[in-house]
Amino acid sequence: GIYYFLTHPFLYPLLRARLLPCTLLSLFVLSSLFVWTYLPQVAFLAVVFRQGHSAWVNGTVLVLGEGAAIIAILFEAFLVDEAQVDIFDAVLVSEGHDDLVRTMRPVEDALLSGEYANPVRRLGRPTKASVYAPFSLRQIVEFVVLLPLNFVPFVGVPLFLLLTGYRAGPFQHWRYFKLRALSRSERDAEVGKRRPSYTWFGTVALLLQLVPVLSMLFLLTTAAGAALWAARLEEEKMMAEERVQSGTQEYAGDPV
Repeated sequence: GIYYFLTHPFLYPLLRARLLPCTLLSLFVLSSLFVWTYLPQVAFLAVVFRQGHSAWVNGTVLVLGEGAAIIAILFEAFLVDEAQVDIFDAVLVSEGHDDLVRTMRPVEDALLSGEYANPVRRLGRPTKASVYAPFSLRQIVEFVVLLPLNFVPFVGVPLFLLLTGYRAGPFQHWRYFKLRALSRSERDAEVGKRRPSYTWFGTVALLLQLVPVLSMLFLLTTAAGAALWAARLEEEKMMAEERVQSGTQEYAGDPV
C-alpha cells in the first residue's frame, strides 16, 4: 500500500487537502500525551510491575497506542474516512474493477486522454452511504481493555498488537464487503477463510498507526493496500469462475 500510494500521483490530492491540519493535530495530541502522561506511566510500570529498562519501551508503546486511538477518533472529524473511501474506490478503478465500484457510485468511462484518465476524477459522488470502516464501540472498548497488556515485559507489546489486529483486520475490507453487498453471514465466511491474513494485515496497520506524525499518511496507504488486496481477490474469483465455466463446457461437449 505504501509503495502503491507513493508511485501513483493521482492519489496525492486526497492527502494534500488534509495534510496540514491533521499533521498539526497529530503533533498536538502526541506532544501533550508525552509531556503529561509518559513519565507517570513509565514510573507506574517500573514500580508496580517491577520492570527495568523495558518500562521505557512499554511506556512508549502505551502512549503511542493511546495517541493512535485519540487521533483515529479525531481524524473522523476531518473526513479522513471519506478520503479512505475515495482511495479505496480509485485503486479498484485503476485496477480495472469499475463495475464493482459502480454498485455504490457512478464511475465515468475512461478516455484515452483528458481528466477522466485520472481514476480519482472518474469517481462520482456516492449514491449510497459510504463508510470505509464503521465506528465500532466494541473495538474501542477492546483496545482500551487490551492496553494493559503493554505492562507485561517483552511479550506484552506483541500480544497487544496481534490481539488488536485480530479485530481490526476485517474492518479494512468493510468497504469491499459493502461493494459486494454481502450479508453478515457471508462477511463472516469471507473473514473466516482468511483469518490469519486479516489478523496480520490489521496488526501491521496498527503498528503503522503508532508511528508519530505519519499516522494519517499510513491511514491512507493502508486503504490503498486493502484495495489492492481486494482487487487480487476479485481477479482470483473471476479466474475461478472461468475455470468452472470452462469445465462445464467441456463436460457438456463430452459425447460419453
